[in-house]
Amino acid sequence: MSSTDDVSETRDLSGRRRKRRNYSLLVLAAGMLLFCAAAGTLYYALKPTTLRIAVGPPGSDDQKLVQALAQSFDLDRYSVRLSPITTEGAVESLGLLGAGKADLGVARGDLDMPSEAETVAIVRKNFVVLWSPSGLPAKGSKRQPAAKIKTLDDLADHRVGVIGKTPANVALLRLILTESGVDADKVTVKQFAIKEIEEMAHDSSLDAFMAVGPLDSKITTDALTATARARGEPKFLPIDVSEAIALKHPLYESEEIPGSIFNAKPAWPDDKIDTISVNHLIVARKALSETTVATLARQLFSIRQALAKQVPGAAHIKKPDTDKDAELPVHRGAAAYIDGNERTFLEKYSDYFWFAILVLSGLGSAGAWFRHFWKRDERELNTSHRDRILDLISRARVAETPEQLLALEDEVDAILRETLDAYDDGAIEEEDLSASSLVLEQFHHAVADRRLAMNGTPELARVRAR
Repeated sequence: MSSTDDVSETRDLSGRRRKRRNYSLLVLAAGMLLFCAAAGTLYYALKPTTLRIAVGPPGSDDQKLVQALAQSFDLDRYSVRLSPITTEGAVESLGLLGAGKADLGVARGDLDMPSEAETVAIVRKNFVVLWSPSGLPAKGSKRQPAAKIKTLDDLADHRVGVIGKTPANVALLRLILTESGVDADKVTVKQFAIKEIEEMAHDSSLDAFMAVGPLDSKITTDALTATARARGEPKFLPIDVSEAIALKHPLYESEEIPGSIFNAKPAWPDDKIDTISVNHLIVARKALSETTVATLARQLFSIRQALAKQVPGAAHIKKPDTDKDAELPVHRGAAAYIDGNERTFLEKYSDYFWFAILVLSGLGSAGAWFRHFWKRDERELNTSHRDRILDLISRARVAETPEQLLALEDEVDAILRETLDAYDDGAIEEEDLSASSLVLEQFHHAVADRRLAMNGTPELARVRAR
């Protein structure tokens, strides 16, 4: 073999090794890319979800509660966090929710809800409390005067002071009056802000008062105390048609205010009275992830008791009714948690897993076919190499000089090198390599026999052949 052939063979060998090295680097790069993609997916999956929650007005119990929830979720590193958005009130909060600028909102259930709003939790129950002042006793007299307004029927042609600037309170009062048979247009309503309770209590033009809030509301208690101090003991006005209102308007519930709930001595009220309540809610956009809302509900109900030590209102957080005919539908995520129907990770994504397995299986089969098709030339070359070795076996048996045998061995060495390169590249399988090995073994036997024959020992060659 000439030096030019040696250089060409060396270059070919170097090229094949370089090809295998590049292939290995490509596989390594693909593996690194896959690892980075998996790591990024895991990071994204474990990254906390932050929900924007609209709540107001500033300084209200709702805002304090949401702020405490947000801080607790952050400190305990929960998977769902809250980012409060302070608004001027529940109406603005629902507006932000409907516009998609907030994921959650805190509002009363009888407000105009956006079409996509669904319940997550009940923050508290707001009870309607109606009362009228009995008047202050005459100077030097201990006898308590009787109240002029004793029932809702007596409110016609009188004025009612309502605590809270929200129009929902006025609308609720008009509904109560109408259902009680009182012409709501004959009742004058004047609204007062929370900070204006003292002003309301001293307004002598008012004949009755109304507050809407939880039974342990400091606002309601302060209003009762202020009016009792300025205008005399409160006379509580029962809503006798509370059950009828609840039947006609499912957003409201018929309730009873227990005796002495606001004060023990004297008892406010002195006996239980009928009223109605409306739920104060945390609502979420319907499009919000089921998993996210279920996790949020779990966090809310697990932390409420511990948080009540810091914010007493947290103890009122309750689970909503998950009946399908509820006036305000419950978000599917919250319903799944409440009803115990949460799906596990595998249950949620099993269909995707099976689909991915099928796709990967199909891609693997397609890749194997393409690889088989791509390497067809090398397989055909390997077959021709085996045929070539068979021809060389025949030539070895009739070779006349050792030099001819050596040339045949060099040619077979080159074929063997190409065969092994093809095996390393994956062009041929182990079965093909075994077949080539069998042919090579026969070639070496033929060369050995021929060398023995050339050395003058034909009988030994015949024995070896047998």
